[in-house]
Amino acid sequence: MSTPSDSFTPPPPFEPTPPPVSNTDDKNLAMLTHLSGIIFSILVPLIVWLVHKDRADKTYLVSEAKEALNFQLTVLIGYVICWILTFLLIGALLTPLLWIANLVFCIIAAVKVSSDGTYRYPFALRLVS
Repeated sequence: MSTPSDSFTPPPPFEPTPPPVSNTDDKNLAMLTHLSGIIFSILVPLIVWLVHKDRADKTYLVSEAKEALNFQLTVLIGYVICWILTFLLIGALLTPLLWIANLVFCIIAAVKVSSDGTYRYPFALRLVS
């Protein structure tokens, strides 16, 4: 004879859920926001964040724009540090490496946002919250 405890299945582990994607336009705009950092640095993420930050239906887009903006601000700080280090000749070697890292992480973010819906850069100063 079976007891009620034999048929008990444990609940699935807790997984944090990303903000809901409201539509594909927001998803595409978030992808383009991440990709725009390659050429336009902080300009496009800042504009997207400022335009949509007060709209309740754009929480997903605002969170992705803030993430892209924070990363691009981190890269911009890195470029300033590289410029200062250029006088010691090490900045001239670090600047191309920083550009390649920006390129790679922007592409990874765009692909992840396009497929999964959200991305968080592994190293970025969280200056805009």
